[in-house]
Amino acid sequence: MFAGAAAKDAPVLLVLGDSLSAAYGMPLSQGWVSLLEQRLKEARRPWRVVNASISGHTTSGALKRLPQLLDLHAPQVVIIELGGNDGLQGKPLATIRSNLQGLIGTVRGSGARPALIGMRIPPNYGRYYTGEFERLYQEVAESEKVPLLRFDLEGLARTDGMMQSDGIHPAPEAQARMLDSLWPDLNGQLLSLEPHRRPAEQGPG
Repeated sequence: MFAGAAAKDAPVLLVLGDSLSAAYGMPLSQGWVSLLEQRLKEARRPWRVVNASISGHTTSGALKRLPQLLDLHAPQVVIIELGGNDGLQGKPLATIRSNLQGLIGTVRGSGARPALIGMRIPPNYGRYYTGEFERLYQEVAESEKVPLLRFDLEGLARTDGMMQSDGIHPAPEAQARMLDSLWPDLNGQLLSLEPHRRPAEQGPG
């Protein structure tokens, strides 16, 4: 954060996700959310990152938790990384869509800015379902006018050592690449909300 700024006064970025954001199978400090917090801190950016992700989380479970999280942390940005477990459970696409829209609406209702991470599921769930599942994220992002961020999970799956033995969860070695895939769009969102630095905080030059 900026020099002299109190941590409690820093704007909050809340990550609401499942195992992909909860650092499944590794220490929490190795996950992409912790790496994001570290990157912002090293760049002296004025953000406090709160990771509210839970492995196995679904969109319906998150809808129940979200109001309390918003009250507790008062975030300015909420990254929604959910729906993968819904898809793996074969839940109706209409239900997933409705829940994602509900999450976005609840975030907006609190005054925070939502961003959505697109999800994919393995092709063995059938061409129609997997295709429509991936497509609904683009459609929700467009209809709700929210940024759509993406992990390059397919690229990771094709690279040795990037996935855990289950073939679903990225390995610790993949976390930096996951963050890099989100960073360009996410950074733009954060920059647009950051207060201008005072001249004394800008440093020489």
